[in-house]
Amino acid sequence: MNGAESLVRTLVTAGVDVCFANPGTSEMHFVAALDDNPDMRCVLGLFEGVVTGAADGYARMAGRPAATLLHLGPGLGNGLANLHNAKRARSPMVNVVGEHATYHRQYDAPLTADIEGVARPMSHWVRTSRFAAEVARDGAEAVRAALTPPGQIATLILPADTAWNPAPEGAASPLPIPAAAPVQPDAVASAAAALRSGEPAILLMNGAALRRENLAVAGRIAAATGAGLFSDTFVARIERGAGIVGVQRLPYFGEQVEEVLAGIRHMILVGTRPPVSFFAYPGKPSHLVPDGCKVHSLAGAEGDLSAALEALADALGAREAGAVAPSARPAPPRDGELNPQTIAQAIGAWLPEGAIVVDEAATSGFGMPPATAGCPPHDWLSLTGGSIGQGLPAAVGAAVACPDRKVLSLEADGSGMYTVQALWTMVREQLDITVVIFANRKYAILQVEFMRVGAHNPGPKAMSMLDLSNPNLDWVQLAQGMGMEASRATTVAEFNTQIESALRQRGPRLIEALI
Repeated sequence: MNGAESLVRTLVTAGVDVCFANPGTSEMHFVAALDDNPDMRCVLGLFEGVVTGAADGYARMAGRPAATLLHLGPGLGNGLANLHNAKRARSPMVNVVGEHATYHRQYDAPLTADIEGVARPMSHWVRTSRFAAEVARDGAEAVRAALTPPGQIATLILPADTAWNPAPEGAASPLPIPAAAPVQPDAVASAAAALRSGEPAILLMNGAALRRENLAVAGRIAAATGAGLFSDTFVARIERGAGIVGVQRLPYFGEQVEEVLAGIRHMILVGTRPPVSFFAYPGKPSHLVPDGCKVHSLAGAEGDLSAALEALADALGAREAGAVAPSARPAPPRDGELNPQTIAQAIGAWLPEGAIVVDEAATSGFGMPPATAGCPPHDWLSLTGGSIGQGLPAAVGAAVACPDRKVLSLEADGSGMYTVQALWTMVREQLDITVVIFANRKYAILQVEFMRVGAHNPGPKAMSMLDLSNPNLDWVQLAQGMGMEASRATTVAEFNTQIESALRQRGPRLIEALI
């Protein structure tokens, strides 16, 4: 057995049995080891940002890491934007990055780079294997690092000779995974006292607190105390829909957050941090906790959020079930103007039970949550790190993790062009994904931000950098060029018919909605 074979066997034994890959020459022995192991599924991405984004989407739905295979420093660099999103989502991931053979690095060949330096900003754990005999142990430690609560990015750099040289010890056994941080009685007592005070209070939640069973506990707390239930603006995953306790998502713009939280005197944090503005704006606050509001941390992201919520409910004697989302859903629109509101209405009418919605619709998606609140239970994944180009790859990963569930990818046209290669992977793997492209042919959010940051009125040169026309993108041809069935909707009736058909049938499909 060589080092690469020992690493693949170690990963599979530890439960890492999917590898999203974009390999090069230095990784060929690892590719051969993947080929020799029938328990490891390999998924090719045509760009490294697709690979890392897919591993993120997979981890969010599977609850365990996938591996990525990346080619040297530049390949890792190409994947960093979606590693940033994954890090913000607290997604467990094991990156395997090829490196020149240890004896070759001294010659400074063209692809030589400081791979550890590239990896560190977007990784929690980084190591370069020294010898083939150590590769399996390094792999086991990478998996343990990735699964350390609440989920981490582990990057293992594999020099070519450590992959091809013999590894006589073979695969390594899985290592014990650190437990989540235990509940702190003082934190529970502080939160309980705040909620008993009678002063306006909210629970602000993220992470595992947004799973259905934990939302039910939060609902009991809200029913007993009158506290509001909120989530961060962008969350890795939330279970929502009819019969599930609903939470209010904090708005995107700081002024809206200030308005929503006005008068709140106690903020209980569950798996998150105090809210801040997404960007700085002249004359506007960055820190969005209201004046006079006391912040209580029930549990950090690394904590046992289920146990913390249960402990708080017990301390309050909260046993009555909380309010759940209504079961009503909108009727499908039949005519009228095709715009984000009518698109949301149509999706709300046809979204199937168990769907996974990957939301990178940007400005076009703000009306989507209320329109889908009464849909059958489903999961919602959003852009946690703000680095666009995450949606299409994350849909790939979610579909690989949950092949029996429909994935709906809501994608802005500008964001989609960052990782358009993901469409090819969807077709190659025959994934059950429906992609809706909101084609407004501009970076609409940047047009809004241009004014909000106080820049002068934009002229033709500035506006040309925020515009996607001249030439217009043709998403139908782009998708068809990668083998995907695609159609264009210009009216409500066309979109309603197309989305109903796509959500009822299996397989990859794209709808370009001109708005």
